[in-house]
Amino acid sequence: MSTKLPPSLALREEDVRMMLACGVHLGARNLDPSMRRYVFKRRAEDGVHIIDLRKTWEKLLLAARIIVAVENPKDVCVIAIQASKALPIAQRAILKFSQHVGSTAQAGRFTPGTFTNQIQAKYLEPRVLIATDPLKDHQPITESSYVNVPVIAFADTDNNLRYVDVAIPCNNKGKNSIALMYWLLAREVLRLRETISRESPWDVMVDMFVYRDTEDSEKHSAESGVEGGFGGQTNYESSVPTLDTVPQSSEWGGEDGVPEDKEDSQDWKGTGQWSGEQDNKDNLGNWDNSVVEEE
Repeated sequence: MSTKLPPSLALREEDVRMMLACGVHLGARNLDPSMRRYVFKRRAEDGVHIIDLRKTWEKLLLAARIIVAVENPKDVCVIAIQASKALPIAQRAILKFSQHVGSTAQAGRFTPGTFTNQIQAKYLEPRVLIATDPLKDHQPITESSYVNVPVIAFADTDNNLRYVDVAIPCNNKGKNSIALMYWLLAREVLRLRETISRESPWDVMVDMFVYRDTEDSEKHSAESGVEGGFGGQTNYESSVPTLDTVPQSSEWGGEDGVPEDKEDSQDWKGTGQWSGEQDNKDNLGNWDNSVVEEE
């Protein structure tokens, strides 16, 4: 049964549109009994369970209030374990979340005993644990139950909620969905801390939380570089001279330059000082005669 929220905390239309666009409401085909309460209905076409976004928003607000209650933000640990041969779709999201909220991020691998073995170099004593996927993050969730650390988890319809204290129902398998959920959680935490106002939108875009594939980004940058730098002729047309830019004869000819009168130029060629053709012929003949005399 949904609770009534004050108007300032009510779910807004723009937030619902963002959730629908990112596929937050799309669950899995399988349904765990512990997640049945968060399912709105099952789609008949493909059997995908639709998550109730009103309950998602209520659990998101509850998780934000728990995070704000922690005095030291570093005591909030955010986990996103990467499975083998899987894309790290949540690592960028938790790193950006920790950057804005001030929490501790554990992205990638998780060493067993981080919460229970005190002789480890990376031993942590968090007060709140935020898990991205209860299935992948089962090791830190299990260790949190040993040391009585409350767990907040983004749970899909096929996830088991064992050892999870606050489950935020959402699609935790899509990169856009998990990025939007961390963005909404970070925004709500900052609003409760009165760092940002509820009346004005947050200046940080959701795109900063979305995972980006390095191969796709390099390919896109290469294609844009070819089109802009080498594919077009616009970079070279400006350097090609035109008829308007070529200097006219009146500019480089005249009295001070090369004379324009053809008769004068004919006289210059006829003189021995300006034309060396006759002198070259005489010198060539003398050279031939000297060679014959020597023989």
